[in-house]
Amino acid sequence: MSQFSSDVFVYDAVRTPKGRVRRGGGTLADVPAYELLATLLRALQARGLDAEQVDDIVIGTSTAAGDQGGDVARAAALWAQWPDTVPGGVVSRLCCSGLDAIGTAAAKVASGMHDVVVAGGVESMSRVPMLTDKPAFAYEGPLQDVTGYVTIGVAADLTAADAGFTREDLDRYAVTSHRRSAASTSASIVPITSGDTVVLDRDEGARADASLDGFASLGTLFGDDPSWALVARQLPDSLRPVGGLHTLGTAPQLADGASALVLGSGRSRSAAGSDPIGRIVAVTQTAVRSPRLTAGVSAARAALDRAGITAANLDVVEANESFAVSPLLVARELGLDLARVNPNGGAVATGHPLGASGGMLLVNALDELVRTDGEFALLVIPGGLGLGAAVVVQRV
Repeated sequence: MSQFSSDVFVYDAVRTPKGRVRRGGGTLADVPAYELLATLLRALQARGLDAEQVDDIVIGTSTAAGDQGGDVARAAALWAQWPDTVPGGVVSRLCCSGLDAIGTAAAKVASGMHDVVVAGGVESMSRVPMLTDKPAFAYEGPLQDVTGYVTIGVAADLTAADAGFTREDLDRYAVTSHRRSAASTSASIVPITSGDTVVLDRDEGARADASLDGFASLGTLFGDDPSWALVARQLPDSLRPVGGLHTLGTAPQLADGASALVLGSGRSRSAAGSDPIGRIVAVTQTAVRSPRLTAGVSAARAALDRAGITAANLDVVEANESFAVSPLLVARELGLDLARVNPNGGAVATGHPLGASGGMLLVNALDELVRTDGEFALLVIPGGLGLGAAVVVQRV
């Protein structure tokens, strides 16, 4: 079963490694967003994609400013020296931007509007820090009051406290994420190079020696965040976790990176240069009016319903580690075995490059489905302002 009236296939899927953001300049800090994305466009072409037959490029980015401002999708296509006739555009839905780009591209293909669309995302958090665009919902009091916006860390702490997850639960999950990430490899990662020199060829940040004792020694991040004053206007103060819960170890690392996928119809094999590796079965966007990170759960449930499957059918779940509480909540609410959730680690270990993360989850999921001979995977991301997004993909 599929949400779409006609098949939407994934013909190829690649991503850059994730480079950690550092105060003194991360490994990818000198690489503009358009170059991160252009690297993947060149790689797709080298792997067999006929760029002349690409009808559109749809790229997600959370902070559309600086290197990512204007139309980074079109800029990257020109930088990659793709045909001048290939258009491109940007979608922005905060952390859910990458999954939104996949959904938009899938809708274009399913409707018959286009045969071949490249979708994905990009975020250089070194060069374009989060909220660089100064959104009104984060800086203007009256709109904050209307939206109920709180910083994402406060939302994470409140979610964990409300759901009954302890500091030890969060730390234990993060240790597992680090160890899984440190042990993982991916043939779908395209190295970032400068001339003949490899700048980065694998994700940064994962620690194979991560331990519960080490994580327990870290201080919490959000106990004194000003957003708690906004929470107090919406909820009883008794719900506030005293001192906070999430730490540097259980928060997603800031990262730079990009992802790119080739989506197409059944007629797209020759243009894509390969047989399909997956099929987009369902895409959902949801929202909740709550200062909690719970919309990922509603998005996941809606995606499963539209796909006509249940959580028991899932072989892999890529639940973005938008703080350690996010995958724990998805796993508990859907009744998932944590062994199937982020089997190769995630953002608390290697980073969350916002708009790029949705496409990266799909790359990771397809790799894992191939490795384990699985069939269905669920991708899910909760975002700021109560947003959530999910995608179900089937290996073919």
